[in-house]
Amino acid sequence: MPSFTSVVETVALAIDGAGVVVIVLGLLTAASRFILATRKAENPYRQLRHDIGRGILLGLELLVAADIIRTVAVPPTLQGVIVLGIIVLIRTFLSMALQVELEGRWPWAAGRQDAAPRDPPNGRI
Repeated sequence: MPSFTSVVETVALAIDGAGVVVIVLGLLTAASRFILATRKAENPYRQLRHDIGRGILLGLELLVAADIIRTVAVPPTLQGVIVLGIIVLIRTFLSMALQVELEGRWPWAAGRQDAAPRDPPNGRI
């Protein structure tokens, strides 16, 4: 019978794998939508960035969840806690930055849900 630690590690590894798969599928989906929409869309580059960002954002959420689950199986040490804290901080910062990029507002700010992200004044992204 497998130990609790090995089961939790296996679950965390599966969630890590799911996070990577989500990111890869997001990239492939974004690329295919970009290729198909190049002639139709008003701004296909913006849509490509939006689609890639959504895939990465979902994948990062899964990777953070796997890191947190993995802490259940490992006896806490100062070095382990510091490493986990740094990983979670980096991934959380990336998630927040992507969400601001995609939605045009901070995650905690109540805003217009129906508003599309605005183009920068100079037309560059």
